[in-house]
Amino acid sequence: MNHFYSSCIEACHDCMRACDYCAQACLAEPNAAQLAHCIKLDIDCSALCSLAAGAMGRNSVFIDEICALCAAACDLCAEECEQHPMAHCQDCAIACRRCAEQCQRMVRSASGAATAELLRGAH
Repeated sequence: MNHFYSSCIEACHDCMRACDYCAQACLAEPNAAQLAHCIKLDIDCSALCSLAAGAMGRNSVFIDEICALCAAACDLCAEECEQHPMAHCQDCAIACRRCAEQCQRMVRSASGAATAELLRGAH
C-alpha cells in the first residue's frame, strides 16, 4: 500500500464503519421513518468511503475524483448527523468530518504533486 494514502485510507475505513453503525442504529430508533434521509446518507457515505479506500489502495487513476466525491458525501452526511442528538449520529458526524478533511487534504497534496511532476517533465 502506498504510505502517502495511509491516513486517508484509515479515515475512510473509520468513517465507513461509523456510517454503517449509524444507519443500523437509526433503523432501530422509534422514529426511524423520520431518519430516512440520515440513513440514506449513511449508506451512500459508507459506499463512497469503501470505494475511495480501495482506489487509494490500488493507486487508481481516479483517486482525485473519487476522493473529492467522498469528501462531499462525508460533509453532507456530517451535516445531517449533527442535527440529531443520538450518540451514534454524533459519532458518525465526527468520523465523517475527519474523513472529509483527510480526503480533501489528500486531493490537494496529490494535485500539487502531479503539478510538480508535470513541471519537472516540461524542462
